[in-house]
Parts: sequence; structure tokens; C-alpha cells
Amino acid sequence: MGLVERAWGSPDAATAAVRHAVRTSLADLVPGNLVLVACSGGADSLALAAATAFEAPSSGLRAGAVVVDHGLQPGSAQVALATREILRGLGLDPVDLVAVDVAATGAGPESAARDARYAALDAAADRHGADAVLLGHTLDDQAEQVLLGLTRGSGARSLSGMPGARGRFRRPLLAVSRAQCQASASAQALPFWEDPMNDDPAFTRVRARRALADLERDLGPGVATALARTASLLREDADHLDGLADVAVNELGPQPWAVEPLTGIPRAVRTRVWRRLLVAAGAPAGQVTARHAEACDRLLTHWHGQGPVHAPGDLRVGRSDGRVTMVAADRVD
Repeated sequence: MGLVERAWGSPDAATAAVRHAVRTSLADLVPGNLVLVACSGGADSLALAAATAFEAPSSGLRAGAVVVDHGLQPGSAQVALATREILRGLGLDPVDLVAVDVAATGAGPESAARDARYAALDAAADRHGADAVLLGHTLDDQAEQVLLGLTRGSGARSLSGMPGARGRFRRPLLAVSRAQCQASASAQALPFWEDPMNDDPAFTRVRARRALADLERDLGPGVATALARTASLLREDADHLDGLADVAVNELGPQPWAVEPLTGIPRAVRTRVWRRLLVAAGAPAGQVTARHAEACDRLLTHWHGQGPVHAPGDLRVGRSDGRVTMVAADRVD
């Protein structure tokens, strides 16, 4: 399937916006590099795939795609096959179709599907030697992420949303709206798939999407854009504080840590230091929350001889003789 242009040779405004975002995201790659697009068959990822197919050759880049079939609903295999043919019609090569097994976990189906998807994308990138994998998250997805963080009472790092790039993964469309992606796909006659799970309120993300739509209706347009802009601003702050925390951890050295130097670290940095120390001591990173950091901090700020703090990974964080230690529960006397 070829790309549909306006009669006078220029793309429509939405397609131009998507292409510009992709071109900017790929600017640091060198000729010969391979870029893979993660494509579900939805409007966002199809618009991204079409823009990548258009932009990559002009920079000497190779462009392919990966379709991940999560197998979570009837007909998903047929959707994946149809999407693969659309991507091949755009000129993308290679185009992998990968079926994954979404194992049931305590974290819920959304998290399990995400873990399976990223594992499949990583494996495909390794298999083909890809230098970048493009994800179709949009400005609206970013706004929903921030809104969810606000409802959880999260700090700056969580409210900073999804990064534009992390490792080989890149999100070119974080400044492009979902409506623009749909308009771009429609303008190019790309038959995108409407995932019924996107309308199922059983999923947290769907409820956040509906809440954001209500806010846009009640407060006026621009709420999503403002939330996404807030994420960008907070990310700069969070990156700076994280850098200071890294320096502080290096200066503390190995445990046990004297209370005085810990107390001398500004609290905005110290909460991040606690997280790093906990993870380094064996706590699973995904389980360490602000509540654990606060409990550790009370060993400094509200010390009255209390017992050790219970932390993820079966760690015990205790204070004795002016020093703080983090040890496994079976090592606590």
C-alpha cells in the first residue's frame, strides 16, 4: 500500500506533524542503522510506521517493524496478520509477527502484557541488530500517565511521565496527539484497528482516558497538552535530583552509614538516596515506593529507638549506635 499524498505533493497537516516528530527522533542515527517500529495495528502505531517508512530512507536508514500478538481476545491473530501485510505494503523490512504468552501475575493483565511485549521487542531488536525501536505513545498517553500519577500522590519522577528515549526504545510522538495520528492514518487510507480493550473500563488506563476527556469537556481544551508539558518540565527537575542522588550515594560508600552524613543530604535528594540504597541492598526496584523511603527517613528525622523498617526483598533497615544498616531478615539478630 503506497502513501497517499495531497494532489499537489504535500502531506496533510497531521501526517506532516507525525513525520516531523519521527525525523527529529531519528536525527542522531547514522546511515545503515536499522529502526524497528512496534505496531499494534492501531492508528497511532500505523501512523508512526508510515512516517518511519517515509523518513528513514532519506536518512539512509533501514526501517522494519514488529507486530506483537498478545492473544488476549478472539481474532487477535487475524488482526496481527493483516497488520503485517499493511506494514510490508509500506515498504518496511523486516516485519516480524511475534505471538507472546501473557502470563497471569499479581500485577494485573496490563502490566503482564506490557512485560511480554517489551520482552518480544527486545528479542526482535537483538535478532535483527536494530539500533532503535520506536513506540507509538502519544501526547494523550503521556497526559494519562501524569493523571494516574497525580491520583496516586506520586513524586516528580512518576509525574514526569514516559521518557522520550530510554536505551534503544524511543517515543517520537509524545508531542503529537492521538487525534493527529488518527487523522494521519485516515489521510493515508491506512485501515487501522480499534482495540475493544481501549473501551473497557476494567482497565485503569481506560478510566484515566475517560477522566481526561471529562476534564477537557469541563475545564476546556488543552488539559492534555498542559499535563504533557508538566511532565516535560518535571522530567528536567527529576533528572537533576537523580544526578545529585547518584553523587550522594557514591560519597556515602558501603554500609553501615553514619547518621550525620545522611541527615546532611537535602530531603528532596535523600528520598532518592534511600531508594538507591534499598535497591542496591536487594530490594526489587519495582516494589520500592515512597512509603518505604519515608519509613527509612524516619530513622533519621523521628528517631526514638524504634525497631527496624521492613522493606521489599525481606530487608530490614535499622539504626544502631548512630549508624544505619540494611540487611536481609534472616541476618537480623
